[in-house]
Amino acid sequence: MSDWQKVLKDDSISTLEGLRAYVAERFGEDAAEREIDVEALRPAFDNFQMRITRESLSQIREVGDANWNQFIPSVQELEIVDGVIDSLDEDGDSPVPNITHRYPDRALFLVSPVCASYCRFCTRRRKVGDPEKISLREYESAFQYLAAHTEIRDVILSGGDPMMLSDSRLEYIFQRLRAIPHIEIIRLGSRITSHLPERVTPEFCEMVQKYHPIFMNTHFNHPSELTPAAVAALDRLSRAGISLGCQTVLLKGVNDDPHIMMALMHALLRARVRPYYIYMADQVAGGEHFRTTVQKGLEIIQALRGWTSGLAVPQFVIDAPGGGGKVPLLPEYVEEITEDEVVFRNYEGKRFTYKQPRQLVPASAPGIAAEAHDVVPIAAGKAAKKSRAARQRKSMNG
Repeated sequence: MSDWQKVLKDDSISTLEGLRAYVAERFGEDAAEREIDVEALRPAFDNFQMRITRESLSQIREVGDANWNQFIPSVQELEIVDGVIDSLDEDGDSPVPNITHRYPDRALFLVSPVCASYCRFCTRRRKVGDPEKISLREYESAFQYLAAHTEIRDVILSGGDPMMLSDSRLEYIFQRLRAIPHIEIIRLGSRITSHLPERVTPEFCEMVQKYHPIFMNTHFNHPSELTPAAVAALDRLSRAGISLGCQTVLLKGVNDDPHIMMALMHALLRARVRPYYIYMADQVAGGEHFRTTVQKGLEIIQALRGWTSGLAVPQFVIDAPGGGGKVPLLPEYVEEITEDEVVFRNYEGKRFTYKQPRQLVPASAPGIAAEAHDVVPIAAGKAAKKSRAARQRKSMNG
């Protein structure tokens, strides 16, 4: 057993009874009695299992804070209003087990059924934690599908968390993918740097360098998750040549505040992680209490764009329910577009006008590139053409 596997096994909480004991010891018996009603939480736990690592527990500062809300089961998970089990219809775009092929040139490859810690808002909670639903025995048909579809140049490894696999199994996957000529990019979707930074071992960092380009989309939702241990793990990955991005989910009671989101983006850049997406929380059954309004997301983007570096401004997207894919959203900066000009406001709300280019045509003979001084307005070009035609008619008529 590797050191990181031992840490995961020995220092994680995976039962409600263990959670209650931990809360009582750290926050007091009153907090445990008030917040961890084992019998009331049992149905939520049965619907989606719980595991919280030592690192994730350390990020909880007080009962009900951002990290508590992300990982502690709640009876609100049982309140289903408009949530659906497979909100993104990933299964509908799954031609073979473990593969979702929705976009033209890329595919999602589910390679691990488990995570180090389980996020209570997980969009894949219908599968995650169940080895029968994300099977390690279904790789071969996935590799065959990827090899047969030459349009696929980018493969995203996800799950669960692919970094929960051993180095030898990950290397096997890398080798098989690199043997497919048309696959150019391999991406890992992982939250391991936040949940189990011990997993980013020197052995993994040495192995992965043989298979570049490798990208990793990390997942941080709150600046407090960027602990010294997490930042050190990110540094190891970066030094190994892995390009790092971050996918953040907009969550009520976690990061639905412009100041928190800006602090997160700045912390990511300091750790050499490029903010990539802010997602609206999906309409997944069991996670509806995490959803904010779209207006809140637009407010956050407006508070970032222009007020901080463009490097710190990710795309704000909705992953369209029913499998429509990611749709970017922006605040309304443009007020009017005409043939002559575009009127818009900047990040401060000040109005500006950008003149549209005049429609120009070359005045030189056909087939000869026009010089800059030979370019005339379209209207003038049309008048010149009419004049030439008139002269020709006059000449023909004698």
